[in-house]
Amino acid sequence: MHIRVGYELRYECPQPTPMLLTLNLHYTRASDILVPDHIVTNPAVPITAYRDTFGNWCSRIVAPPGEICISTNALVKDSGLPDPVTPNAQQHAVEDLPSDTLVYLLGSRYCETDRLSEIAWSLFGNTPLGWGRVQAICNFVHQHITFGYQHARVTKTALEAYNERAGVCRDYTHLAIAFCRCMNIPARYCTGYLGDIGVPYSPAPMDFSAWFEAYLGGRWHTFDPRNNIPRIGHILIAQGRDATDVPISNVFGPNVLKSFKVWTDEVKQ
Repeated sequence: MHIRVGYELRYECPQPTPMLLTLNLHYTRASDILVPDHIVTNPAVPITAYRDTFGNWCSRIVAPPGEICISTNALVKDSGLPDPVTPNAQQHAVEDLPSDTLVYLLGSRYCETDRLSEIAWSLFGNTPLGWGRVQAICNFVHQHITFGYQHARVTKTALEAYNERAGVCRDYTHLAIAFCRCMNIPARYCTGYLGDIGVPYSPAPMDFSAWFEAYLGGRWHTFDPRNNIPRIGHILIAQGRDATDVPISNVFGPNVLKSFKVWTDEVKQ
């Protein structure tokens, strides 16, 4: 299967404004890229790139005064299969976890493990270890939170999502991650593309999507508590502790995001 992915972001800045962009496809999808996702700016500005501490590919620009359009239009090869389900994946004892997974057990900006631990153990302490426990967490979060863009708030934390019982995909993801960490399961935040492939078409505007990966049985596994079914076409851009580590842009000065378009479409062959 081939999937067309891309975006068009239009910012207006009153002065020269540095920006950090996390918009390129993750290196784990490099061999699947058929048409590269080069960042294009109009007007053209110099772009320099670097890899952050989580392995994400990031770009630096200085937006000129006025309006700037940042876009890409790429083509990616995908298996066309839903996310793998591995019900026998086992949970590791904390002392047996690889060192590079331990950061994903800790609390972070949007995932307050200290404040959610008691709740997590009361809800999931009797669930089966491993895959079954993560799936129980996803089932709870999927049913507990009502989806709606009107509930979006960039400052909303996992605890606030739990208390308010409403949010968008990042809120489902933050709450599920926090619960996993409370139950001693490493979990990391993922952002990327997910289109309406293999599911009924949604007329709602497309956006970047959030899901998470849990470390079980010696590797990372994809879970999506917002949809809570294996989906086709999760295409990763970046991963980190939570949304703090993977924003599409960090803008260092006054700005207005004037328009925002994202697309993820299957290309019929």
